[in-house]
Amino acid sequence: MRVLLLGAGGYLGRFVADRLLADPAVQLTALGRGDDADVRFDLSTGSPGALTRFLDAVHPGVVINCAGAIRGTASELTRHNTVATATLCESLRRSGCRARLVHIGCAAEYGPSQNGSSIAEDAVARPGGPYGVSKLAATELVLGSGLDAIVLRVFSPTGPGTPAGSPLGRLADSLRRAMQHGDSELKLGGLAVQRDFVDVRDVARAVHAATLSAAQGVVNIGTGHAVRLREAAAALARISGYAGTLHELEGPPPPRQSPETVGGQHPLPAVGPYPDGCGPWQQADVRTARDRLGWRARISLEESLADIWMEAACRM
Repeated sequence: MRVLLLGAGGYLGRFVADRLLADPAVQLTALGRGDDADVRFDLSTGSPGALTRFLDAVHPGVVINCAGAIRGTASELTRHNTVATATLCESLRRSGCRARLVHIGCAAEYGPSQNGSSIAEDAVARPGGPYGVSKLAATELVLGSGLDAIVLRVFSPTGPGTPAGSPLGRLADSLRRAMQHGDSELKLGGLAVQRDFVDVRDVARAVHAATLSAAQGVVNIGTGHAVRLREAAAALARISGYAGTLHELEGPPPPRQSPETVGGQHPLPAVGPYPDGCGPWQQADVRTARDRLGWRARISLEESLADIWMEAACRM
C-alpha cells in the first residue's frame, strides 16, 4: 500500500510515520515544508494544480493529513488548517489516484461540553476559539468533498514528544525548574481542568487502523476517561521524585508568564482560563472507534507521564 503522509515532521506526524514504517506492507512518502520531507510542499501556499500533478505521479492509495498549526493568529490558523485542507481536497478531487483520505481533526472542534458527559460524534460542534474554528472548517471541507474520507477527532494527545506549551508539558517543565532550584513548594494554577488524555502512540495506531478501514465520517480518538489536571500533576510529581509540596492556586490559570522563576515560585503559565476553548471538562465517547476501527487506547496515562518526565529530566 502506497501512503502519502503530510505533516510527518509534526508532533503527531512523527509517530504516525514510525507506525507506518514498521508495517512492511506500507510504502511511505512524506510531503511537507521541512528539509526532512521526501518532497517539499507547503499546503498553505501551494497550488492545487501542483499537488494534483504530484498525486497523479505517485498514485497513493491513502493520503494522511497530519499537517496544520495549533498556535498563531486567526488568519495564520485559517491558512495552515483550513486553506491547506481545501487545497488537499481539491487536489484529490482533480487527481486520478482515487486515494482514501485520513484527516486528523481535534476535540477543540466540539468546544465546551457538559460536566460529566461523553462527547459523541453527532454532538453539535461549537468551538470556543480560533483554533477549533479553523479545524472544524477543515473537517467540514473534508466531509463535504465527496472523497472516500475519515476524520479522526483526536482528544488531548500526550506521551513522548509532548510540546512544552501543552498543559502536561508545562507541568513537567515547572517540576524540572523547581527541582533545579531546590524549591520546597511548587505553586500551580488551573489544575481543576479535566481532559481526555490519549497517548500519541495510540493515536498513531488509530491512524494506521483508519488507513485499513472502510469507515467514513468523524471518529473520536480518546480514552473515554477524563482526568483532572490536578491528578496528573500529583502523578508526575511522584514519577519525578519531587519531594516538595504542590500548592494549588485558586481560580483559573494565571496569565502567561516568563518561563523563568517568578518570585521564587513557578506558576503554570497559560494563555487564558481555557486556551483550547473547551471549558473545564472534556471526555470522548469512543464507541465508534471501537466498533468501526477495532481500536481502543492501550497506553496508560502513567506510562505517558513517565515518558514526558524522562524528556524533561534530560534538560536538567
